[in-house]
Amino acid sequence: MNCTNLQHKVDKAISFLQVACKNEIVEVCYSGGKDSDVILELAKMAGIKYRAIYRNTTIDPPGTILHCINKGVEIMQPKVRFLSLISRKGFPTRRVRFCCDVLKEYKILDRAIQGIRRSESIKRARIYKEPTMCRFYGSKKNHVEVIMPILDWTDKDVEDFIKLRNIKLHPLYYREDGTLDVKKRLGCMGCPLKSDNGLSDFKAHPKLVKAWLKAGMKWWNEKPNTSGHQKYESIYELFVSNVFFDSYEDTKLAITGGIFGDKIDCKAFLETYFNIEL
Repeated sequence: MNCTNLQHKVDKAISFLQVACKNEIVEVCYSGGKDSDVILELAKMAGIKYRAIYRNTTIDPPGTILHCINKGVEIMQPKVRFLSLISRKGFPTRRVRFCCDVLKEYKILDRAIQGIRRSESIKRARIYKEPTMCRFYGSKKNHVEVIMPILDWTDKDVEDFIKLRNIKLHPLYYREDGTLDVKKRLGCMGCPLKSDNGLSDFKAHPKLVKAWLKAGMKWWNEKPNTSGHQKYESIYELFVSNVFFDSYEDTKLAITGGIFGDKIDCKAFLETYFNIEL
């Protein structure tokens, strides 16, 4: 552990928070993840006035609500649940993430501290150049000043700070032997932005597949003129495409069989793969 370098970053983050949040109550955007716990600890160390708030997406990993309660975090309940959104709008995709707009990305206070870090991805490194930015929610009048005190922190910095401050993280960050897996990233269950399109979540929680498909079937039956109906033969085929393949072309090539085999029954495939009855 490079204590000197870490201490410099901690001191810098605390000073930054004290200046940026002086004499004003700010939101600590809390998701239940490791970076959220880090910024919450920094806010406490800085002695600023804050409200730590968790936006309940209704689709976060098990244990998240309890972790928030244990941390003394406010829980903001949504106006509509995630599965209700699916029944109205269909499945979210990488390009169409209506769920984020409704469940996560909305204004509460004028200023908000977020645990965004450049080292998390190339995209974030490209987008976030400064430790503050103005984010708009629908209109220019509805804006929030976003404050990012750990923007230049690495995974190692985060891990060392967690150990130094003896911060208790969400249970999913710990391996079976109790050791910390700081590289693990939490997120909404089945999120299409995950590297495996959410497949690992569906495998771990097969009932989630049934819930998504039940809600999706309602949308499928009530909205027969969508582009999804033009491309896919059933809600099951659409689900298979979203979770198991990266493109419509790959999906059709795999399931139609062509001259080399029979067409795949997507409903039967899902029942077998996840050991469920649809």
